[in-house]
Amino acid sequence: MTRAHASLGRWEPAPLADVVARFSGLEAPWWVAGGFAIELAVGHRVRSHGDIDVLLLRRDQHAAQRALPGWQWWAADPPGSLRPWAAGEVLPVGVHDIWCRPGPDDPWRIQVMLDESCGQEWVSRRDLRVRRPISTLGAASADGVPCLAPDVQLYYKAKAPRPKDEEDFDAALPVLTGQQRRWLIHAIAETYGPHPWIRRLEA
Repeated sequence: MTRAHASLGRWEPAPLADVVARFSGLEAPWWVAGGFAIELAVGHRVRSHGDIDVLLLRRDQHAAQRALPGWQWWAADPPGSLRPWAAGEVLPVGVHDIWCRPGPDDPWRIQVMLDESCGQEWVSRRDLRVRRPISTLGAASADGVPCLAPDVQLYYKAKAPRPKDEEDFDAALPVLTGQQRRWLIHAIAETYGPHPWIRRLEA
């Protein structure tokens, strides 16, 4: 879904500190995702951001409503359009993006993404063969912010890399551990086939 679509409203990403404050009281696991996750992994600013993403497991989707009480929650259903997400409604598997704003006249502030799981494993929504223990899905930044592991975030960005995804890859590559590189190489090859990032990861 493109945020350039004027009819969907404008974006003004919430500050990271506000996002952390709102989600930190949840019992369900959550992670800052997207470009901010890469910056938290590398420890410095990489680029400007058009939005801010939070990842939840689908089974914990209602945690988003608890974290943002009184806000408007809109589901991308189907991708490319938005509809209101009712309190307590269970979103189907095909819906994995939720746009959130304080009120109808406010800009969109936070995007919540839903990922799949099976027991104690995270399962990629793009390829059911790609999975890993939920306990390894994220990490804490130097400031203690839960963030998506950079190899998982880059796996999603590898589908059709945009210039900002290439920036994120360039920034994250030096900090990836050998284990993260191996996992990412396998995941990219399994899901996308030959990919220009693989050669750089192998170097």
